[in-house]
Amino acid sequence: MRIGILGTGRMGAWLAEELCWHHEVMVHDSDLLKMKYFIKVHRALHIEEFADFQPEILINCVPLGHTIDAFEQVLPYLPPTCIISDIASVKTGFKEFYEASGRRFVSSHPMFGPTLANIRDLHDENAIIIKEGDPEGKAFFRSLYSELGIRIFEYTFEEHDKTVAYSLATPFASTMVFAACMKHQEAPGTNFKRHLAIARGLLSEDDRLLTEIMFNPYTIRQLELIGSKLAYLTHIIRQRDYDEMKKFLDSLRENIRG
Repeated sequence: MRIGILGTGRMGAWLAEELCWHHEVMVHDSDLLKMKYFIKVHRALHIEEFADFQPEILINCVPLGHTIDAFEQVLPYLPPTCIISDIASVKTGFKEFYEASGRRFVSSHPMFGPTLANIRDLHDENAIIIKEGDPEGKAFFRSLYSELGIRIFEYTFEEHDKTVAYSLATPFASTMVFAACMKHQEAPGTNFKRHLAIARGLLSEDDRLLTEIMFNPYTIRQLELIGSKLAYLTHIIRQRDYDEMKKFLDSLRENIRG
C-alpha cells in the first residue's frame, strides 16, 4: 500500500519506521531537517509531491491544533480514492471536518507516546479506533495495532474525547499540580523520584499537545472532580479525623482494585 505521512515528530517518525518495511511510504514535514535520517521512505520536500505519489491512505501526524489546517493544504494533491486519517489525542471538530470533506476517513488514537512508552514492546499499550470511520481504513489500523500487540478499542468521536478527559487529562492535571508545587529536595524518596520522572516526561511533550488535551471540552468536569476530592481530603486533614481518613483510604483502594 502507498502511505503518505504528514508530520515527522515522534509519532509520525514512529509510524514511518513501522510501516516502511511492508509498504511504500512518503513523508513530508515543514521542517525538512526532521526527514534527514529516514531510510526506505520517500521524502517529499514539497506537499505537492503527494500528487505524483498517489497515496492510498494519508496519515496526518502534525501537532494537535494544526491537524485540520494541514488536511486542507494537502487535500488538493490527494487522489479522490485516498483515505484520510489522523491520530489526534483530542477529536473535537474532526467529525464535522470529515463529513464536510466528503472523503473516506479513519480516525485513531495510539494511547501512548514515545516519550514514556517502550516503542519496542507495546504489548501493554492501548489504541482507540473511531467507530464512524471507513471500514477499509479501520481494518488498516486494526491490522497495524494487532501486529504490535496493542489492545484495540472502538469508540465514537464523543466517547473518545470523554475517555481522553478521564485517562489523560486527569493524570496530566495531577502531574502539573505536582510540578507546580515543586521545590528542591535534598533527599527525595522513591515515590517522589517516580513522580518527578513522570513530570519530566510529561513536560517534555509539545506544549500545544498538552494544551489541547487540557482544553478538551470534557476536561473541566474531571478538574472539578479533582477539586472536590482535594477539598474533602483537606477537610479530613484539618480535622485530624482518623475514622474519616480510613473511610477515604478504603474508598481509594476500592477505586483502583483491578
